[in-house]
Amino acid sequence: MIKAMYANWPAPNNVHALTTLRQGGCSNAPYHSLNLGSHVGDDLNHVLENRSIVTQSLGLSNEPIWLNQTHSTNVIDIASYQSIDADASYSKQRNAVSAILTADCLPVLFCSQQGDEVAAAHAGWRGLCHGILENTVSYFTCRPAQIMAWLGPAIGPQKFEVGAEVKAQFERHDLDASNAFQLVNPHEQKYLANLYLLARQRLNKLGIYQIYGGENCTYSESELFYSYRREPQTGRMASLIWFE
Repeated sequence: MIKAMYANWPAPNNVHALTTLRQGGCSNAPYHSLNLGSHVGDDLNHVLENRSIVTQSLGLSNEPIWLNQTHSTNVIDIASYQSIDADASYSKQRNAVSAILTADCLPVLFCSQQGDEVAAAHAGWRGLCHGILENTVSYFTCRPAQIMAWLGPAIGPQKFEVGAEVKAQFERHDLDASNAFQLVNPHEQKYLANLYLLARQRLNKLGIYQIYGGENCTYSESELFYSYRREPQTGRMASLIWFE
């Protein structure tokens, strides 16, 4: 069995949500060992074997939909997609698995209270700033108050340093975003950014208040997670969600 972090949230019993950990695969250093990203320089045969390990270990009826993520705000509906160039996927089909790859960016998993709609979004700072969460939520047929979200492991607020231009872009969308930035280098105008808080702010604006997770730091917890900021040549975890 693979090792994974399962979403700790009050989702219906038919909904399954998790983030894989870096152990349990066949990739060699520096991707050791359960690298699921095919775009990071790892041996493709190892990546495909790792993906097969995940599918078999979790007893999935279908292979996850692996997206070509580009830090966009594009979302696909698994029932009708024609391209995998997207940073989020939505499903209203049983046993259709939405998957997001990350190594510091924020994975956000969604489900309806009825357990009949799910989605997964890749929220790097660009996608988060420009509306990937809003676009994902727009696919749901239930009201926002009936949606819950789980914030998977991402780089924590004490490790994610950004420039003033990133802060300014968020503030152009919402002045409250300033609360998610802590000035740490006045001379160079460098800030620590809190991705978890920024995501919560955006979700709250949409009317979503059932928000869980957001306690981990991929940069600091090197035994569990890949981190691009910590090691630029590294693997990717997968955050998966589906319902039966």
